[in-house]
Amino acid sequence: MDWSDGLGALRRGLGIATRVAAARLRAFGPDVAAPAQPQSGRFVVLREFGANPGRLRLRIYLPAVPVRPGAPLIVLLHGCGQDAASFAADAGWTALADRLGVPLLLPEQQQANHRQRCFQWFQPAEIRRGHGEAASIAAMVSAAASRFKSDRDRVFVAGLSAGGAMTAALLVAYPDLFAAGAVFAGLPVGAATSAVQALARMAHGSPDYLATEWVERARRLAPPGYAGPWPRLSVWHGEADQVVAPDNGHKLAVQWCALHGLPDQPTRATAQHRAWGDAVELWTLPGLGHAWAIGPGEGRPSQYAVSGPVAAVSEIARFWGIG
Repeated sequence: MDWSDGLGALRRGLGIATRVAAARLRAFGPDVAAPAQPQSGRFVVLREFGANPGRLRLRIYLPAVPVRPGAPLIVLLHGCGQDAASFAADAGWTALADRLGVPLLLPEQQQANHRQRCFQWFQPAEIRRGHGEAASIAAMVSAAASRFKSDRDRVFVAGLSAGGAMTAALLVAYPDLFAAGAVFAGLPVGAATSAVQALARMAHGSPDYLATEWVERARRLAPPGYAGPWPRLSVWHGEADQVVAPDNGHKLAVQWCALHGLPDQPTRATAQHRAWGDAVELWTLPGLGHAWAIGPGEGRPSQYAVSGPVAAVSEIARFWGIG
């Protein structure tokens, strides 16, 4: 074979390799964000994941290192006005994913559903098991867990603001799907059942229900006859939050402790952190407004991610047992 024949063979080989790589990427869709550096992963779109009654879009962050079978799966729910990719990068989740080799599942709200792109945690039709946005996210989790061969006992979900409130609702509607969650600047499950109520609860805090009433409101979303176990929960709220009243974080912790049958008094407590065994914890961060708390080198500062007294992603990963 002379050099021209060899060059032709090389070109044909490269063409085949390119077509194979393209076919693999088409299962996800095109890159939607260029890597920030050579070692970072990439965002892709998963076009087909099953039923989508909530009409949500799905992005996935593929970490810089290969995802091994049996790895955890992390679901992230952005806040109002955010896009999923920016939230994941700004809060520091993509850095964690690259370090651990864990894929990030990023459901994304569409403006056609809500003008401010808020997850509709306050609409009963959107958070019931098998319906609306909750069902779409559950379908996404099942599809991604199968694709990545994820450990079904280590599926986690976290969210900010409206995404945080939707996270709490998902943990109740699908307690058999998630091992644990984290809610940042969210609200208790059942705090509101309309947009008007939602705005009132955000501004002024949730009603002063007894713990038993909070449990009842949560159980309305749970699978019929469900007797547990309930997912573990890490609750976060800035004490200077002017968008979602910090009172909501306290009441979410009360609700979750009651679901787990835990006593009122925490087993460990500091000025900004209380824990009830390894099932529930509450972080209340002084001086922090309506934003995710990032630590040095953990994320990138933005409107919804600011330097805080605690690096939230690292602490949440520790609480989940994957950090």
